[in-house]
Amino acid sequence: MGATQFSLERLETRVGPVGRVTIENDSRGARPNTFGEAALRSLEEVLGRLRARDWRGLLLTGSAGSFGAGADVEEFPGITQERAREGSRAGHELFGRLRDLPFQTLAAIDGVALGGGLELALHCDHRTAASDVRQLGFPEVFLGLVPAWGGTQLAPRLLGASCVPPHAGTQLAPRLLGAESAVRLVVESPLRQNRTIGAEEALALGLVDAVFPPEELLERSLELLLERIEEGAGKRRPAADLADVADVVRRARARVDDTVNGQAPAPYRALALIEGAARWSLEEGYRAEEDAVAELLPGPEAQASLYAFDVVERRLERLASLPAVEPRPIGRVGIVGAGLMATQLATLFVRRLRVPVVLTDVDPDRATQAVEAIRAELDGLLARGRLREEDARGLRELAVAGAAIEAYAGCDLVLEAVFEELAAKREVFAGLEPVVSPECLLATNTSALSVTAMADGLAHPGRVVGLHFFNPVAVLPLVEVVRTPATDDATLATAWAIVSRLRKRGVVVRDAPGFVVNRMLTRQSTVLMSAVERGASFEATDEAALRLGLPMPPSALLAMVGPRVANHVLEALHDAWPDRFPLSPVLRSLAEGELPALEPRDDAPSVDAIHEELLEALADEARRILDEGVVESAAALDACLILGAGFPFFRGGLTPYLDRTGISERVSGRLLGTG
Repeated sequence: MGATQFSLERLETRVGPVGRVTIENDSRGARPNTFGEAALRSLEEVLGRLRARDWRGLLLTGSAGSFGAGADVEEFPGITQERAREGSRAGHELFGRLRDLPFQTLAAIDGVALGGGLELALHCDHRTAASDVRQLGFPEVFLGLVPAWGGTQLAPRLLGASCVPPHAGTQLAPRLLGAESAVRLVVESPLRQNRTIGAEEALALGLVDAVFPPEELLERSLELLLERIEEGAGKRRPAADLADVADVVRRARARVDDTVNGQAPAPYRALALIEGAARWSLEEGYRAEEDAVAELLPGPEAQASLYAFDVVERRLERLASLPAVEPRPIGRVGIVGAGLMATQLATLFVRRLRVPVVLTDVDPDRATQAVEAIRAELDGLLARGRLREEDARGLRELAVAGAAIEAYAGCDLVLEAVFEELAAKREVFAGLEPVVSPECLLATNTSALSVTAMADGLAHPGRVVGLHFFNPVAVLPLVEVVRTPATDDATLATAWAIVSRLRKRGVVVRDAPGFVVNRMLTRQSTVLMSAVERGASFEATDEAALRLGLPMPPSALLAMVGPRVANHVLEALHDAWPDRFPLSPVLRSLAEGELPALEPRDDAPSVDAIHEELLEALADEARRILDEGVVESAAALDACLILGAGFPFFRGGLTPYLDRTGISERVSGRLLGTG
C-alpha cells in the first residue's frame, strides 16, 4: 500500500495567505489514503509548520478520489493493548492540534472519507463535499472496533449543532438531534452491511455544510472559507442538544440486541461512548475512546474481523483465479421473468450498467407492471436525493417490456429468473439460443439447480454461466458466479466484469447442488428442523442459531425467503446427498401453506445441544465443500457466508471460528484453515 503523506502549500488570497494541505499517497490513486504511523508523522510535521505561519485559514483536501479511508489496518493484526492505546492517543493529539489552530479550517471532501478520514474532517471548523461522494461513514463497529480518533465524541456534539450561515447557491442542513444522528452513523449503519452515506445525505444530517459539483469543489470550498474568514466566524459552533441521549441510546441498545444478540462487544461500547459525550469534556471523551480501543482491538472479535475484511475487501479477485482474457462488451440486457426477483435484478442492471434492459413474462401484463415498478423505484431514489433529475429521466426509458422471446434479439446478456424447475429453465435457454448471437451470455439466477444440466443440448454450452444473486438484491452484495465444466474463459471473464460493474462482490464457485451459501444454510436448516420435529420450539432453534451472531433469526429468514423456495432447495440437495439433507415434514407443511402440528416434549433437545449440533453440521459441510473443490479455499467459503448470508465479521466468517473453538478438529480431525 502506498505511504500517505500530508503536503503543505501557500495560497495567496484576497484576505491574505491561506494554507492548503493535500493528503496523498505514492500509489498514484491505486489505493485510498490511509493513516498509519508514517502518515501521522507527516501530519505532525505539517502541523508544526502551520503553527509557525501567520496565515488566515487552512483548506484540507484529498487526492485521486480519496480524502481518507481511515487507519491503516495492516498495522492491526497481533497488536498489543499498549500499542492500540498509543495509536488512539497519537490521533487524538494530532487531530486536536488541527482543531485548535488559531484560524478557520475547512475540509473539502473529494472522495472516500471513512473512519479516521471522517474524524480528521470533523476536527475542522467547516466541511464541504463533492456531489459524487458516496462513501462517508464510520465502519469501525463493523470491524469489531469503535471510532478511536474522536468520532464518538465529535459526531453527537457537531451533528446536533446549529448550521453556519449559508453560502450562496447551497442548501444547508436543518437542525437535527445529535444523539440520533451519531447513533445512526457510528453504530446502526455499520451493522447494516456496513452502509455508508453520500454527499447529499451527509448534507441532510448536518455532517457537511455544503455540497458542490466535483469540478467546482476546490474553488467554491476556498470561496466559502474566505467568506467565513471575512465574516470573522467563530471557530466553535453552538453545543448540540444532547438532553435526550440516554433515551436515544436505550432504544438503540434494544435494536443492537436484535442484530447481534449480545455476541459482539463493539456496538455496545460505541453506544456508551456516545452517551458519555453528553457529560464528558472532549478530553475525557478522548481518554474513554483510548480505553475502549485498547480493550477491543487486540480482542478476538476485532482480530477475526481483520481477517474477514482482508478476505472480502482485498482478496476476492485473487481467490477467483480469473482467466487472462478480455470481457465482452455488454450493451443490452434481457431478463426472462418479471416476478419480484426479476424486477429487482432489472432495476439493478438499469441503475448500474445504464444500458437498455428488456423483460418478458408468460403474462405480458406482469412484464408491464415490472417496468412500472422499476420506474417507481427510480422516482423514489430521485425523491430521496439519491439520484439526479437528469439521470432519473434517462434511466426510466431504459427498462422496457417485451411481448415475446424475439425481444431478446441484440442482447449481449440474457439472465433467466423463472420458477425453480429444471425443465422450465432448459426450455428458456433452448428458446433463446436461435434468437441471440453465439457470443451472448446465457445466465441463470438459480439458487440450487444444476447449471450444467441447463446447458445440456445447447449448440454453445460454453456461454452458459450461473449468476446467483441474493434477496434482497439491493442489500446483499454477493453473487455466486457459477462455472460449469463447459463455461469458457470469455464467458467467465465477462460474468465477473458484469458483477463488478453492478458493484457486487463475486465469488467463483464450481457447479454443485446448492453451490455454497444455500448448501450451508440448508445444512443448518436440517439441524434446526430436526430439533423442531423432536419437540424443540422455533424460539429455541432461533436462539441456538443466533449464538453465531447471525443478523436475523432463522425463522425470520425462512419467512423472507419463503418456505416453498427453502423446501425446493432442500429437495435438490436431498437428491444429491439424502443422508445429510433429509426431507423435513415440518418444512413441507409450511411450503404447502399448512401449520404443522407441533407438540413440546420433555426430551426435546436443549438450546445448548442444538447449538452444538449446528456447529458440528456446519463444520462437516464446510469440509466437504472444500474437499470437493466447490470453492478454492476456506477464505472463499468465508466470503460467501459473510456477503451472502450475513455471517458476522466479528466471527471472521465461519471457518476461523470453527477452528478457534476446536469444532473443526473434533468433527474431521483437522482445521478447515483460513487461507
